[in-house]
Amino acid sequence: MHYDSLKNEHGLPYDPFKAIVAPRPIGWIGSRSLIGVYNLAPYSYFNAIADKPHFVMFSSVDIKDSVKNIEETAEFTVSLATEDLFDHMNGSSVPAGSDIDEFELAGLKPEIGQFVSAPFVSQAAAALECKHWRTIDLPNVDRDKGTGNYLILGQVVGIFINDKFIKDGRFNASAARPLVRLGYMDYGVVGSENTFSKNRPKLGEDGKLQPVEEWDGVYR
Repeated sequence: MHYDSLKNEHGLPYDPFKAIVAPRPIGWIGSRSLIGVYNLAPYSYFNAIADKPHFVMFSSVDIKDSVKNIEETAEFTVSLATEDLFDHMNGSSVPAGSDIDEFELAGLKPEIGQFVSAPFVSQAAAALECKHWRTIDLPNVDRDKGTGNYLILGQVVGIFINDKFIKDGRFNASAARPLVRLGYMDYGVVGSENTFSKNRPKLGEDGKLQPVEEWDGVYR
């Protein structure tokens, strides 16, 4: 099949877009309101977008409490959502009023960052502490109504890692078992059973690709 995505005339029971663009990391966004209410919500439109310095992004359909809090306080966190915390993460996705603390609702213990005053999930294998850099309003938003799509960009100013997930000087993501979002109501888990390592090749003097036996820590 081939269809016009602007009209979204796919003829399928459900939109296949999110199932095609998968897996997606889950940005478990922690923030707090100006009056001190903690908020926690998972966003699957999330990713790292830069390093040196580190930047992350997530996008929200409509202005939800996370967006409002971040724009008002200029701070947020991203906790790593992992397999053992799935039910807690799923519970924190429930739409709730701005006066509801989703940490408490989902049975989680908040911890205030060392570099920001926003909370992260204390049980998380890792968390990023972020300063709000910019919000980009995507086309056709209506801020008066709070509708549309909003892209939040943040600079990572602090990182927490649970020491039990550091092995041989590296963060052991396979041991942490991060959750990933697929399409529809489907999820996946990153673990040792579905990860592998392979160095990128280098270009030899003969113009052909040559294998690299040992990684030097540089992303090329």
